[in-house]
Amino acid sequence: MFRPLELAIALRFVRSREAGLFVSFVTWASLIGVSLGVAALITILSVMNGFEAEARERLLSLSGHATLFRPDGAAFDGAALADRARAFPGVVGAAPVVEQQALVVHGDDMAPATLRGVDPAREESVTAMSAVLGGAHLEDLSVGEDALFLGRALAFQLHVVPGETVTVMVPSVAEDGSLEPHLRTFQVIGLFEAGLQEHDSTLAIGSLANVAAFARTGGATAVRLRYGDLYAAPAGARRIAAERPGFAVRDWTEENAGYFRAVRLEKTMMTLILLLVVAVAAFNIVAMLVMVVRAKRTDIAILRTLGLSPGGIVRVFLGQGLLIGWTGSLLGVGLGTLLATHVDTVAAFIQQAFGFEIFDSNVYYITRIPSHIEAVDVAMIGGIALVLTLAATIYPARRAARVHPAEALRYE
Repeated sequence: MFRPLELAIALRFVRSREAGLFVSFVTWASLIGVSLGVAALITILSVMNGFEAEARERLLSLSGHATLFRPDGAAFDGAALADRARAFPGVVGAAPVVEQQALVVHGDDMAPATLRGVDPAREESVTAMSAVLGGAHLEDLSVGEDALFLGRALAFQLHVVPGETVTVMVPSVAEDGSLEPHLRTFQVIGLFEAGLQEHDSTLAIGSLANVAAFARTGGATAVRLRYGDLYAAPAGARRIAAERPGFAVRDWTEENAGYFRAVRLEKTMMTLILLLVVAVAAFNIVAMLVMVVRAKRTDIAILRTLGLSPGGIVRVFLGQGLLIGWTGSLLGVGLGTLLATHVDTVAAFIQQAFGFEIFDSNVYYITRIPSHIEAVDVAMIGGIALVLTLAATIYPARRAARVHPAEALRYE
């Protein structure tokens, strides 16, 4: 523990100009470097958290948090299973679905697609379909009418607009075991844009009854679930599957495992790279304190002769280094939190000042810079910065304690 006298001496050394202009410059450079490194790390991780949350929301906008299905791909009574699943704790929505790989043709254009059949009455409890339909309604998918919603990117590939028709082809197995195609003409009644290439360029959505009849599946092939707590879905869905023999489950972390693994790796590498900036700034404190020890040899000798123990000398220089490093860390936490909170304002100022658009709406789905501050990230970054600055003070402080008063005062 630091004693008041030791802290007072440390503060006096920090404010002293006797060590020279260069030492003062290194002191300020260390403080500013730690502050900027911590602020940059908090800001960048907050922006990456924001992009991750935005992408996760878009990934799940047209899919559930978990999916129940038969491993053999057999169809089943999806409505009955959805009703039973809805009764489990944490489940806020359940809807049957059928999916079939298909080829969509319009004139001379064709594109592979996933033909998805949904129950218009239940789908809203699981996905945000209405939010991406651009004014259309799921209820327009009436049973008995061959109608489809196409992803905007898929419609662009096919050069089709609402009101026109497309031909959909799905494969099926004939009685002799050979493959034969089934064709049906559907009318495009609307386009959707989820803001994710995976959905907008591959999905064609119709009613469950129509798609199941056309694909000859005999019913739903999966039931998708939505939970009140996104992170409760993996464990909750497995409990449901455990009570339904013959069913398997796949949750959102498995369906998008590659994406989220890449995001975690990118965040980890970015954290390590920016921590090097903090480390370089923190260990500038080593050079600064070594120079202070050399300049203050006489003062150290006098303090020793007045009764200050070697441990007291160590604590004096530890206190000096920590005052600089921890002040820089706390300033960096404050600056980083402020920047992360107002990142949209900063981005708008940069765009206006330099006359360019960071995210061109003609190129990117996400046209703003999202930011989400995680308290755990801020605490981790602040804690690591404090530890690095503490480590940087140990060697100079121990070196100061080894100064011999007689040697230091010999020529004074």
